[in-house]
Formats: sequence, structure tokens, C-alpha cells
Amino acid sequence: RSTPRGAASFDVHATPAVTVHMIHSPATKPTVDSRWPLDPDIEVVVTIDVTSRTVDDNQVKISYYDREGRELAVAWLYLTCVEVSLDVDWSRSGRVRSKGKDKDKWTWGPDGQGAVLLVNCDRDSPGTGGTDSGQADIRTPADLQDMSVMLLRTQGPSAIFAEYQVVLHVPESEADKVRVFHAVRGDAHPGLYKPVLGPDKLSFVLERAGHGDSTFYVEGLAFPDRGFSGLVSFSASLLEVPHKGSPGTPIFTDTVVFRVAPWIMTPNTQPPLEVFVCSIKQGSDSNAAFLEGLRALLRKANCKLTVCSEQDTRSDRWIQDELEFGYVEAPHKTFPVVFDSPRNRGLKDFAFKKILGPDFGYVTREPPGKSVTSLDSFGNLDVSPPVTVRGKEYPLGRILIGSPLPW
Repeated sequence: RSTPRGAASFDVHATPAVTVHMIHSPATKPTVDSRWPLDPDIEVVVTIDVTSRTVDDNQVKISYYDREGRELAVAWLYLTCVEVSLDVDWSRSGRVRSKGKDKDKWTWGPDGQGAVLLVNCDRDSPGTGGTDSGQADIRTPADLQDMSVMLLRTQGPSAIFAEYQVVLHVPESEADKVRVFHAVRGDAHPGLYKPVLGPDKLSFVLERAGHGDSTFYVEGLAFPDRGFSGLVSFSASLLEVPHKGSPGTPIFTDTVVFRVAPWIMTPNTQPPLEVFVCSIKQGSDSNAAFLEGLRALLRKANCKLTVCSEQDTRSDRWIQDELEFGYVEAPHKTFPVVFDSPRNRGLKDFAFKKILGPDFGYVTREPPGKSVTSLDSFGNLDVSPPVTVRGKEYPLGRILIGSPLPW
């Protein structure tokens, strides 16, 4: 639209921070004096890799010439470069890295990419009623260690961010699976972490855009399960500030994806760390002789023994039917998680009251819309050691669960 009548060629010059790319067919060549013919197949693409210090501090000058080489007109393009980047540990190295490619894709394996998120199902804060994921606040620094870090980088002239907003947002279908805390800066609020995204919050407007990195901590609220693959995405969008009553216009969006780490069950062929056993002292069913033999065995194995009192177990000796142990793992943190069965007899509250604690998580499931049977006891649940079946490797084994006849 800036091309004057009678123009036949043009040239492009730019300030040092701007790189000019000429896209053209092989047959199209510039003249000796670096002028390009006005041809429909020519595209001029400009890029900048240095954040602007002031508004319009980069310029591109386009000069138009007639067939005799006389300059007819000059057009100026004024450019302001800002940085908006949402970054996570996409390389799974334990550190947040910038300049990741395809951050919105997640792939398995040692050569894969994509950040990992833990369900914050332990209890680092003493005195709280349940798991840390059930609390909409952060009460201890240890709680942060179970979360994944997400950085939102914004750089550029403050005048630009007065006209544009940076908004962090999560899809509505995934918002109930995660919670995001914002590390609030400033001497007035040291160590303050504000919940900004989650089940009841789909978006958050960054208040101090353009001033470097903003740190967010992300926790999982739900394990991968039927109806939830475990994938959760977050986006940071640069929006033109709307007029009153109108929605903002997106200029640019950067998206990252997490996968919530699954609960991993451990086979009994692994070296034991701790053995839990019930103590039954009353009557002819006393297991005192069994406990004596078990203590001797575990001393040889150099393994911790936890004896659960009859009061704690309410005389329910079948602890293997009530509990199954596993763990969750991310590059930055690993901790064990006890899985509490829906069997719910005398040991019903034992895992929640006695095992859940700092760096020891808890999860349970109830059968949807049906009564609990003996097949829901965890004596009916096991996992094999690593195994290969029909040429396919299962490095974490295969979970085995019985089912009623005639299946």
C-alpha cells in the first residue's frame, strides 16, 4: 500500500538489531545496486533478537525507484521488540530451560520431551486435615519442593505493557486437575504465594509485565485415571488491552504442557525399605510367634519394621488387603505413595492417619456406583517385576488384578 505509482524496484535498509530476509524464487535476482524488482513473489521478512529498550527503537526503511533509478518515495516501518516466553523443565533435567521448541508437545522415553508434574498428595504441613493438594495455600517451604516451577518471562518497554496485557490461562477442562501459585515479589510480602489458577480460576493477568521473570509453582490435584490422560497445558498470551466491555485481542500465545506423573506400583522383588505388620495379642489368634520370626528376618535384611498396634488396626490383621505401596517421580522429586483400598474394614483409616505425612503421599479410590467385594481387597492386586511379553518391554512390570469367574 505504500508503493507509489510508477515504481519498478525497491531496496531495504534497517537498524543493526533488525535482520532482513528476502524470500524469492531462484529466477529473481537483485540488481548490481542491491535493488529488487517489484515482483509479487518477493517477500520481505524482518526479525529482531534483541529486546527493545524504548518504543520504536528499531526501524526499517524501504525506498522505491522508477525505471530510470530515481527515488520516488520512502516508507518507514517502526518496530518494538518484546519478549513473552512461558518456560518449564521441558528437557527433564531438573531445571527450567528457555528457548525450548515444541513446548506444547509431550513425548515418552529417554529422548522425549515435556515437563512432569506431581500430585501433591503428601502432607508437609502438620495440623492440616488432609493432603497438601487439598489446601488452597502454601504453609511451609517443603511444600514447594513437591511442585514444578514455571517461569513467565516478559521483557520490553514499560509503555508497551501499559497498552497490552500478559494473561496466563488454563483450559477449563483441565483446570480442576491443577493449581498454580504465583510467587509475589516485594519486601512487603516476602515468601507469599498467591493461588492464581485452578479449579475456580481459569486466567490470571500479570500485574508487573515487562520486568523480567515471574515464578509460578504448579501442583497436580488428580492422578491420570479413566477420563484423564494426565496431560495439562498452560498458555501465556499477549493481549491488546480491550476497550470497555470488549474482549482482548490476542497478539501472541506461548504454550507449555505437563504430564501428571502416574502412581507407580513397586513389585515385591525390590529390596525392602520398610515392612508394616499388624500386632494381634488377644486370644488364640495372637500372632506373637509370627512377629518374633519376622523381627529376626528383618534384622538380617537391615530393614525397618513398623508394628501396627491392635488399637490402630482395630484388630484387623489383613494389612496387605488394605494397602498397596508405590511412588511418584519427577526429575526434581520422588516420594512414596500409599494406595488405600476401598475394602474399609478395621484398617480403614490407618493409612490416612498413620502413614500420610511429609514426603509420604496418600491416594484412595472408591468403586463407582457398586458395592465393595472381596475382589476389591488389595491381596487381589499385584505387579510383576520388569517383564517382556510378546516382544514388548514393560520396564515397570504389569499390574495384575483378579476378576470374578467366568472371565
